[in-house]
Amino acid sequence: MEYSKLISVTGLPGLFEMVGSKTDGAIVRNLEDKTTKFVSSRIHNFSHLESIEVYTLGENVNLIDIFKAIESSNEPLPNDKDAKAVKAFIEKVYPEIDVERVYASDMKKMVKWYSVLKANNIELKLSEQAEDAEITE
Repeated sequence: MEYSKLISVTGLPGLFEMVGSKTDGAIVRNLEDKTTKFVSSRIHNFSHLESIEVYTLGENVNLIDIFKAIESSNEPLPNDKDAKAVKAFIEKVYPEIDVERVYASDMKKMVKWYSVLKANNIELKLSEQAEDAEITE
């Protein structure tokens, strides 16, 4: 499974692998319980993890930069239900994050998603197309 195939779906918890697409939606597989289902694009929006950016005190960074900072820190992951612990953890592993503009719920998602990625042994690597887009900007 590749990082470039992972998406977030509005209204549905967790992360999904895009298995296939149709004109009116996508077939997705939940990374936690491995169930596969059709999700309508009329009801839900899809966000590729590669395209998600996070506010920092300087330039916005790609979500994968936050995941890599978490991975390289030796800090234990906090309980994703404890907002204060999550905020303190994120500030410690990525001090440049703009805590005024990044919601606590988004920080919780970052910690939860990171644990899901690690549980599924997904390599934190952007696709070459995404890397090329970052270089040209």
